Amino acid sequence: MASVTIRDVAKKAGVGVGTVSRVINQSPSVSLATREKVLSAIAELKYTPSPIARRLSLGKTMTIGVITPFFTRSSYIERLRGVESVLSQSEYDFIIYNVETVERRDKYFREIPRRERIDGLMIMSLPPTDEDTWRFAESEVPTVLVDAAHPSLSRVVIDDVDGGYKAAMHLIELGHRKIGYISDYMKDSPFHFTPVQERYQGYRNALADAGIEYNSDYYKQGELNEQEAQRLAKEVLSLPDPPTAIFAYSDTQAFGVLRAAQEMGVEVPEKLSVIGYDDIELAEYLQLTTIRQSLYQSGVRGAQLLLEQLDEPFPEPKEILLTTKLVVRSTTAPPCC
Repeated sequence: MASVTIRDVAKKAGVGVGTVSRVINQSPSVSLATREKVLSAIAELKYTPSPIARRLSLGKTMTIGVITPFFTRSSYIERLRGVESVLSQSEYDFIIYNVETVERRDKYFREIPRRERIDGLMIMSLPPTDEDTWRFAESEVPTVLVDAAHPSLSRVVIDDVDGGYKAAMHLIELGHRKIGYISDYMKDSPFHFTPVQERYQGYRNALADAGIEYNSDYYKQGELNEQEAQRLAKEVLSLPDPPTAIFAYSDTQAFGVLRAAQEMGVEVPEKLSVIGYDDIELAEYLQLTTIRQSLYQSGVRGAQLLLEQLDEPFPEPKEILLTTKLVVRSTTAPPCC
């Protein structure tokens, strides 16, 4: 049986093909009576418009590009789930562009923001330069940042300074004075992730406010994975005067700290308190005390913001600031001695 075409609908409704197209695209130039005739014909013939034809008629790709680093990491999966929850209710599809090298990031920043490829762009955790933002503006592709910031672009950001402060202050209020911090690369990271500096700053601010002298021996940075965090934790816990608590930049690194403590026979939380950051699903399973950032919600708000800007010819940059929350579980306690 031959599929129903837009010409069949036009013939049934007694109108031109162009009128059917305007009804499908919700043009206000069609009278109510004509619109009802066309919709009735569509329903009777069970006509489904071709997505490709619809995109051509609208002059759009109906596609959103999402550029994200290391998208298999739990935190980015949660953000992408938030994006998908919004876009699945819209007419837009989205394509993920995974970045694991600086070269790939630069290539995507140059090539993806083009009207013939996408209608809108979301960038996660990769702060663009002034030159990048100028290029985005030239392309006229609305762009929204999530977990990154630039004054020229709309963004959804997390208050990571406050989050880092909450983590360290929780340990301080429990009575800890010797607090280690295991972090993702800060100075040597080619991606310049903003949260790395901000969580560290929050940690330092809390120590300063409590009158605790910063001990550089307690600070370690390395690649963001459980195995590297485990190695770094062993170094810190092997010091002659080891910390009684460790704040990890992410839950993933906190899991590495817990594994190191287990292998070294250091009881958690009796001899060592551990706090993470993110509150990914596994954190609750392992009863990890952590800082909850709204990963899923940041993806939701980013997608909503981008959809809003697709309908604005020259949108003014907006900032949505999401807060963090301390989630106390069973890996933190007052120091035993």
